[in-house]
Amino acid sequence: MQPIEQQLTELRATLRHHEYLYHVLDTPELPDAEYDRLMRELRELEAQHRNSSLLIHRPNAWVPSRWLHLARSAMKYRMLSLDNVFDEDSFLAFNKRVQDRLKSTDKLTWCCELKLDGLAVSILYENGVLVSAATRGDGHDR
Repeated sequence: MQPIEQQLTELRATLRHHEYLYHVLDTPELPDAEYDRLMRELRELEAQHRNSSLLIHRPNAWVPSRWLHLARSAMKYRMLSLDNVFDEDSFLAFNKRVQDRLKSTDKLTWCCELKLDGLAVSILYENGVLVSAATRGDGHDR
C-alpha cells in the first residue's frame, strides 16, 4: 500500500469511528474542533489526489444508516401531515380533513411557518415544566 493510500485509509477509519460514536451511539470522544481538523486534513489530501482511485468510500459523504434507539411513546394528540401542500387547493383539502377529524364546520384559524424538511416536533409542557419532546415519527407514536 502506498504511503498516501495508508494515510487516507487510516484517516477515513478514524473519522468513521468517531462519526459512529457521535451520530449512532451519541457518545462522542473527540471535541468538535479535533474532528473538524481531521476532516479538513482528509479534504486537503483528497484535493491533492482528486484524480485518484483513492477517493472511493469517503466518510465525508457518509450518512449513518442506524440511529440511537430511543423509547417510543404514544402521542396525546395525533400530528397530521400537510401531505405536501404547495398551493391553495391542496391547503383547502388539508383544512377540510382537519375539520372532518374535528367534526366541526367552524372556521379554523391557522398560524403557518416555513417548514424545515424532515423536522417536526411535539413538545409537551405541564405546569410550565417540560415533560416530553419528540419527533413526529409516524404521527401516532413518537
